[in-house]
Amino acid sequence: MAVLRSGPDGAVGAGGMSVELPMWRAISVFRVLALGYALARYADAYRHYLHPVSGWIYLGALVIWTLATLRAFGSPTRLLWPVLVADLGMAVAGVVLSGIDDNPHRIAAGALTLDTIWAAGTVLGCAAKGGWRPASAAALVIGAANILFHGGVTGDNVHNAVLLMMAGVAIGYVMELARASEATLTQALKVEAAARERERLTRSIHDGVLQVLALTQRQVPGELGRLAGEQERALRALMTGALVPEQRSAQAPEGQDGERDLRELLAPFAGERVTVSAPATPVLLPAVAAGELAAAVRAALDNVRRHAGEQARAWILLEDEPAAVIVSVRDDGPGFAPGRLAEARAAGRLGVAQSIEGRLRDLGGTAIFHSAPGEGVEVEMTVPREG
Repeated sequence: MAVLRSGPDGAVGAGGMSVELPMWRAISVFRVLALGYALARYADAYRHYLHPVSGWIYLGALVIWTLATLRAFGSPTRLLWPVLVADLGMAVAGVVLSGIDDNPHRIAAGALTLDTIWAAGTVLGCAAKGGWRPASAAALVIGAANILFHGGVTGDNVHNAVLLMMAGVAIGYVMELARASEATLTQALKVEAAARERERLTRSIHDGVLQVLALTQRQVPGELGRLAGEQERALRALMTGALVPEQRSAQAPEGQDGERDLRELLAPFAGERVTVSAPATPVLLPAVAAGELAAAVRAALDNVRRHAGEQARAWILLEDEPAAVIVSVRDDGPGFAPGRLAEARAAGRLGVAQSIEGRLRDLGGTAIFHSAPGEGVEVEMTVPREG
């Protein structure tokens, strides 16, 4: 598959190549051909100039400049804005020098400038580099130079300025469209690459994790086997892109209009080392939200057992506020230093981020961790009633 890479000024392309590169090469070739045309025109008319030597000196400098910038005008990565500004200066210098060297009668009759159509290459370069706006500015500068220094406001000068403006705007707009199209293609290829990676991970998960979960469901009776079966179904749904089956804890009994009393879901967590404190009145939440919040509490308790040890104590406090439901889980473990969670995320350990913070984020809520070494950990989970 071709790989698209981004370049300066939005230039992107497959395998480092861009669909706009042919346009750059065309501009580079145009400048060489325009230079040849300017030399031929001056060789035919230099005898009529008042100062023909200065014209030859300018055209010699134009030859050197065009050849020196040949590679720059063939690539968006090499053509820098200072080069374009200098190129615009060469074009304006040709117009000004034409007004000084040429015969006034020839100028009045519509004689061409020394650089003739070579100046259009500057406008095209600005269009390819930055779009229609810089191209319009360059065309205005060259047109103004023609009016001020080479004949005044004449039909030919105005006509040439309008042509330069139209060419710059058209080419600049086309280049902007090309870059936007390539950016869209780049994003599509990234999505395709992500889908292929997902297929690869799906095969690996199918060969390992799903088989272990299925075996656990068949051979381990009771609650652990049931949870293994639920996680297997959820993981299969995630792999296939289907809806994840609701956990049993998140299902609403009939007759409760899709709401659950959060106290009922937190009560089973109480034990010898886990204390649950809740209001005396029901704390109702939508069934799915209640189930996800209870799952986040379960994940917090798992973290307590994993990091603080089986002998650590934990306290669960349920608060029913008018605008939100707040559940705090606190333990008497060793705690952790500031920045520890960020280090875990950077190392790829996403248990807290996914099991707790991810669930609360999906519910429109927040999970805030408070801890210091030797002071245990407290996580405050808040779910707004209006998500």
